[in-house]
Amino acid sequence: MGEFINVFVKAAFIENMILAYFLGMCSYLAVSKSVKTAFGLGLAVIFVLGITMPINWLIFEYLLSDTGILGMDLTFLRFLLFIAVIASMVQLVEMIVEKYSPSLYAALGIFLPLITVNCAILGGSLFMVARDYTFSQSVAFGLGGGFGWFLAIIAIAAIREKIRYSAIPAPLRGLGMAFILTGLMGMAFMSLMGIDPAVFGGVGN
Repeated sequence: MGEFINVFVKAAFIENMILAYFLGMCSYLAVSKSVKTAFGLGLAVIFVLGITMPINWLIFEYLLSDTGILGMDLTFLRFLLFIAVIASMVQLVEMIVEKYSPSLYAALGIFLPLITVNCAILGGSLFMVARDYTFSQSVAFGLGGGFGWFLAIIAIAAIREKIRYSAIPAPLRGLGMAFILTGLMGMAFMSLMGIDPAVFGGVGN
């Protein structure tokens, strides 16, 4: 359990997908104009990352790896299969949102299906492979990465709503100020890199 919390905290705060690696910036900047739409997309990203990461781990370990059931090195297919899994989960999320929250579905627009090509989603699976995570670590990394992305987009949306009527110089309005705020938030989150996440997992000291 301590290792699970360790990976979760590290993925959510210390190695935040947006604020440390700047992955998924397109939808992050486009949908963060209001907290409502940011909240909906953030939850969708948590779900997609939390589901696709362990599924992709199973596919990589038991199907693509040379130690898997096929006994062949098929790791060159990981991009194709990872994206197929991600696209399937995004399609599921899209159908659920359209059925139970048509207003949110309309507000998110094209950016909901574009989660399929959100580099934070694919990047998470590739990080998982590169770091040789176990199954439980992949689950923690998926949930933590999604939660970190959720926190970042909610934070920037809340700030952008707050400063909407502030006296901001014309050249900086819109995306200009959003980039500045993202940079400042990134600096704040990067200051957490000095924290040992093992302490939160109860295995520190």
